[in-house]
Parts: sequence; C-alpha cells; structure tokens
Amino acid sequence: MRNARKCQHAFKALLVKRGVLGNYTGYWFGYRTGPALFKKNNSLFFKKQYIEIAEEFYAKHGGKALILGRFFPIIRTFAPIFAGVVKVDLKKFTLYNFIGSIAWVNTFTLAGFFLGRKYPQLKDYMEYIVLGLILITSAPLIAAFIKQRMQKGANIKELK
Repeated sequence: MRNARKCQHAFKALLVKRGVLGNYTGYWFGYRTGPALFKKNNSLFFKKQYIEIAEEFYAKHGGKALILGRFFPIIRTFAPIFAGVVKVDLKKFTLYNFIGSIAWVNTFTLAGFFLGRKYPQLKDYMEYIVLGLILITSAPLIAAFIKQRMQKGANIKELK
C-alpha cells in the first residue's frame, strides 16, 4: 500500500511537470512567432486585432485565463501561445503555469479516484465520459462563437 502511494505521488508529480513543460513550450512558440505575426497581413484565420484583443485580455484576466484555461480543451492549447505572443511577464506566467497544472492534475486524478471508488462500473463507460466532458467544456466556447457570428451577421444586415 505504501509503495502504491509513492507511485501515485510520483505519477502526479510527473503529470504536473509535463503540464508545466507543455505550457512553457507553447509560451516559447508564441514568444518566438509573435513578432512575425505582427508583421503579417490579415487573412481568413488571422487578424491583427486578435492579438490586440488577447493583449487586453491578458492585462485584465491573465492569471485566470492561464489557470482556468487548463480545464477547457481549446483554451488549454492556445492560452500559453497567446501569452507568449503578447509577452506576458515570465515570472507571472510561471506562477500561473504551476498553479494551473497542479490544480488541473489534482482535480482530475482525485475526481477519477473518488468516482472510481464510489462507482466502479464507470470504467466500462470511459469513452462516453471523456466525450461528454469534452462536449460540456467546449459548449460555452461554441455558443460564444455562434453568438459572435450571429452578431456580425446582424451588423452586416444593418449596414445594407
């Protein structure tokens, strides 16, 4: 039992380290590609105003975005990259990176542990549970995207 606990703690520490390193990789990538993005012309997928919006967003919500962003699949991928693009202070990024990684790993490992103890039959439905979690966490982002598109459509109709 004691060896199992040591193994569990070592595994959680490994997950935290990997989460931190993954975000540092995203930050580094954004930091390096950021200057090139500022020189790039607007296109279908990229607009300079997105960088300005991200900069304002990080000035206002930087810590929350990096910590809570871990729990949302799409944000988890792009938050550290945009943090690098807008050059969020590395000390602040490091603090939020560690807090977010520790919170994310502990939340999911403890939730899995306690749910598995209470409902052992859940292991038979893991694929559905993972898909459900992805849908639930992505729904607000999809709704915001649709709402933004509808507002743009209404604004275009008003101009005509």
